[in-house]
Amino acid sequence: MLHYKLLTPGPLTTTATIKQQMMDDHCTWDEDYKKITRAIREKLLELAHVSEPEYTTVLMQGSGTFGVESVLTSVIGKDDVLLICANGAYGKRMGDIAKHAGISYIMYDEPYDQMPSAEKVAKLLEENPQVTHVSMVHSETTSGILNDIVSVAKVVKAAGKTMIVDAMSSFGGVDIPVGEWGIDFIISSANKCIQGVPGFSFIICRTDKLMESKGKARSLSLDLYDQWETMHKDGKWRFTSPTHVVLAFWQALKELDAEGGIPARHARYKNNKDYLVKHMGEMGFKPFIEGEAQGPIITTFYYPENTHYDFGEMYQYIKDRGYAIYPGKLTDAETFRIGHIGEIYEEDMEKLCEIFRSYVEEKKA
Repeated sequence: MLHYKLLTPGPLTTTATIKQQMMDDHCTWDEDYKKITRAIREKLLELAHVSEPEYTTVLMQGSGTFGVESVLTSVIGKDDVLLICANGAYGKRMGDIAKHAGISYIMYDEPYDQMPSAEKVAKLLEENPQVTHVSMVHSETTSGILNDIVSVAKVVKAAGKTMIVDAMSSFGGVDIPVGEWGIDFIISSANKCIQGVPGFSFIICRTDKLMESKGKARSLSLDLYDQWETMHKDGKWRFTSPTHVVLAFWQALKELDAEGGIPARHARYKNNKDYLVKHMGEMGFKPFIEGEAQGPIITTFYYPENTHYDFGEMYQYIKDRGYAIYPGKLTDAETFRIGHIGEIYEEDMEKLCEIFRSYVEEKKA
């Protein structure tokens, strides 16, 4: 057994009861298993504050990126054009997906510490009437910024375009009323804020928009419509599903409810973040994102001024004492990242800060 916890944006530390669910084997054709798939799909709609028939849910094998690629390559036709709003690595990854799939796209870039602007999106849509779809990341874990998808979605819908949101690291940890916010497709993953384990992504989509995608997919295995069509009949996955992961996820959904739902989980994550930012700041570790723009999922920190810490050495020091942190993902600054999600509480933040204090003192000696 590992003797350290993960302070990452997922995979993350899970409960013993979630791990225990993966000890049982299930047949993918079994009715009990299919019932669980159906129940998961219904529960995800509830968490998104939407319901059938206006919205539906599709589960897709693979990591979160598989889910994003499934949506982009399934719903954007050969005559369509995608506007990608990017302010980090995961927004840029959408551009990579589009390029590889031969999707026509326009990339709107912002610096990593700035949110994509609704005003700029509105202007781009006016200047480029050929755009049919707009995509954007909600929680960009490159920096930790929580983007304003509400304002962007408002101008996207006013222009009559389709809104696609990568909520990989926020769904389940930030309350997102999908229909109210005007989101047509929202994508997340089993191993993020719902606190399951890696193995599948899920897409909550407006049903009429999904119906329009029939026959457009550029991939067999990632065909979103075909996946939905098979799953919608009786809960059967189209190809072999990650059965153990599904069972763990169903348990994770129960534990989310037991905690008090998304509001309670968001409060815990935010408290973790607030405690960490305050006490790391006292040691000279300044956050890359300041104020309300800093989300509750992960925080990027600068190294203190006039210091020369080696991340590998620091990582091992902290890991040996019970926690694994994340390297920085910025190209223009020396940083590292600490996640606040998973089975992590304020006491973990307290212990982590004690470890950092010891490390800083040892480096001064």
